[in-house]
Amino acid sequence: MSRSKIWRHFDLALLGAVAVLIIFGTAMIRSTLLSSPDGGAYEMSRQLVFVLVGVPIVFVISAVDYRFWGRIAGVLYGLLIVLLVLVELLAVASFGAARWLDLGIVQFQPSELGKFLIVLTLGAMVARQSDQTGRLGFITKTLVHVGVPVVLIFIQPDLSTSVIYIVIWFAVMWAAGIRMRHLALLAVAALAAVPVGFFTILEIPQLRYMADRLIVYAVPDVTSPAYQDAAYNIRQALISIGSGGLFGEGYGQGSQVQLRFLKVRHTDFIFSAISNEFGFVGAVLVIGLIAFIVFRIFRAGQLARDPFGSYICYGIGAIFLYQSFFNIGMNMKLLPVSGLPLPFVSYGGSALWTFLFGVGLVEAVVLRQKQIEF
Repeated sequence: MSRSKIWRHFDLALLGAVAVLIIFGTAMIRSTLLSSPDGGAYEMSRQLVFVLVGVPIVFVISAVDYRFWGRIAGVLYGLLIVLLVLVELLAVASFGAARWLDLGIVQFQPSELGKFLIVLTLGAMVARQSDQTGRLGFITKTLVHVGVPVVLIFIQPDLSTSVIYIVIWFAVMWAAGIRMRHLALLAVAALAAVPVGFFTILEIPQLRYMADRLIVYAVPDVTSPAYQDAAYNIRQALISIGSGGLFGEGYGQGSQVQLRFLKVRHTDFIFSAISNEFGFVGAVLVIGLIAFIVFRIFRAGQLARDPFGSYICYGIGAIFLYQSFFNIGMNMKLLPVSGLPLPFVSYGGSALWTFLFGVGLVEAVVLRQKQIEF
């Protein structure tokens, strides 16, 4: 198929839903920062730059045949490991964690890009050795492939992102047809390791915050001042969501947002800000848009021309689904607090660019399907 013809199959519905979320998210970032000393002018100017730089990423990545990434999977994996090692050596610390490389104009978080690189490298590995997916030895090999970056990310420390890599592994291996007895064996091993891991991080000061978040989630009435501080954001998030009612208090009028009771309201807790100002209806519309994006991505995986294309879409769909589910769940105190941003909505350039990179990969698969049935 000629290059001019493949663009006719570009999934405009997927891109349109992403664009609506980005525009709405940018507007919400502005609202959450109105009460800042400068009215949020600095953050808004940066976010607009992030958006303007990010949008072309979708089209550039879409133009590249996704099979090219499979051919250089070894190089991509090496790049990921190098970036994560550089984080250990040169990272800029923020909120007790060292996850960012300072590039001058922007702070770049390699683990965000790594989510999509691991989709490509793991997908290429499984696609090349599809006849091995029923063997425990090959499954162990894939676990090592994902486990090396997981360890490097965990010690930053960043538990929530580490878990996403495991989710990616599960999504790709499930799509590849992993046997249930192997999954059951791995599940038993994981359950046995959880208590050991929990008590281990209790003893390591750099990792203690992970255990604190789990304790606050499980026992919210812990009287220790340290735990009460950790629980503050969750209480304010629940108040924000509840006070929004059905239709919200209005854009730029949310009491919890504008009076600054809700912290990190333009990043981790932006869903609570949306609920405060647009109510239940606004929150449901945002969830609906995210669900539509995930549906289109999984649909692209079903129609991909080869297993590698399917693994790309299923892995990326799993990232968006899990990350959205976890962010919204922590805002509603259904899950422990984590630093995962809400895709396309939360403030930040590193995450936005990598999410758009992921959308570009999906569009690259869509453009090269044998049969278009959208």
